[in-house]
Amino acid sequence: MGVAELLLKRKQELIEKNKTEGLAFREEFAKQENVITLPSGLLYEVITMGDGPKPTMADKVLCHYHGTNIKGEVFDSSVRRKVPASFPLENVIKGWAEGVLLMPVGSKFKLVVPPEIGYKDREISKELGPYSTMIFEIELLAIL
Repeated sequence: MGVAELLLKRKQELIEKNKTEGLAFREEFAKQENVITLPSGLLYEVITMGDGPKPTMADKVLCHYHGTNIKGEVFDSSVRRKVPASFPLENVIKGWAEGVLLMPVGSKFKLVVPPEIGYKDREISKELGPYSTMIFEIELLAIL
């Protein structure tokens, strides 16, 4: 077996592992009280419900967020950087946008994003391999 074949085999094994472990994690999370599962597969829990306006897909939002894999390893965090981040909702992954669209300004939600509405087969970092389930805590600070 050559190097290319070995790398492909390892990637396939990682994909299968990530899919299996991610599904098990999502199934357990879905059993928790106050967790809502949407038809897309997005799961969310309201930590704090704000009373401001809700954004639309045409909006740019200002958020604090903390993103981890299912093992709790951080792959991205505006909280750690201590600087909120702004994003046009049309430019973020589907699962992130879908969750933020549910949030009135002032809200904080926990989102569990399956890979199909996340990064799919892309390897984003050592913490976030192909077909990884992501967990985000997002606080919607403002609509810009």
